Amino acid sequence: MNPRLPASIGRHRCGPGYPLLVIAGPCVIESEDLCLKIADSLAVLAQRLPIQVVFKGSFDKANRTSGGAFRGLGIDEGLAVLDKVRQATGLPVTTDIHLPDQAGPVGQVCELLQIPAFLCRQTDLLLAAAATGRAVNVKKGQFLAPADMRHAVAKLLAGGCRDICLCERGTFFGYGRLVNDFSGLLTMRSLGVPVIFDATHSVQQPASLGEATGGDRTLVEPLARAAAAVGIDGVFFETHPDPDSSPSDGPNMVPLDHLYGVLERVLRIHEARLAGAPEPRPTA
Repeated sequence: MNPRLPASIGRHRCGPGYPLLVIAGPCVIESEDLCLKIADSLAVLAQRLPIQVVFKGSFDKANRTSGGAFRGLGIDEGLAVLDKVRQATGLPVTTDIHLPDQAGPVGQVCELLQIPAFLCRQTDLLLAAAATGRAVNVKKGQFLAPADMRHAVAKLLAGGCRDICLCERGTFFGYGRLVNDFSGLLTMRSLGVPVIFDATHSVQQPASLGEATGGDRTLVEPLARAAAAVGIDGVFFETHPDPDSSPSDGPNMVPLDHLYGVLERVLRIHEARLAGAPEPRPTA
């Protein structure tokens, strides 16, 4: 097994021996007011629970099922909103990039760059993200074996990135369904980088609504609890005050007023696992 190295994400450290990292926010940036409302709530959760929070919001959903679906505010307005969130709440922020030339502008605002699952093999995108000097979170492709994520890690390391996280978000199982191989969490952790469990995208049902992706948010907490029992360094939740009104991924999202309870219960399992088999605090 490779040595475990924590990832630095702004003021946060993600890895064994550090508080659970929580990446949370709306699927897509709808407006400044909505993002600030969600971010304020997340900042309160970070004060009430032993967690580290990163705010997430996408400026462009480039892989929507339908070409006519709402994609977001675009990179300029979206980054302005994320910068406002940083200034107003002090939370580190993250968003996903789809093209190499987006990495530079995003890296000027975001402490963490996210590589979408469908793009996790794109060498130029990974190298552009690495060149920003920011931490990078790579979502495992729904089509990849967990061990194959070693290639994404190798590309980022070759590009000079040392703050790397991998993110599990489900694997295609037939048509319109995702499943989670929880042994894959341990496989990816053995690559020497922290692992995040994306609980909300794991319950997606791709294209099940015809021109949109469906899902079952009732499964979000059970999967997050299972991942915590196996061993993770962070958890990813999309959340919204009114998920059913969200233009993207509403069926999968956790209602904002439910998130505290979900996190509290996930943390009990996370802390019980650590008490039963504590991991050494890293020296790096």
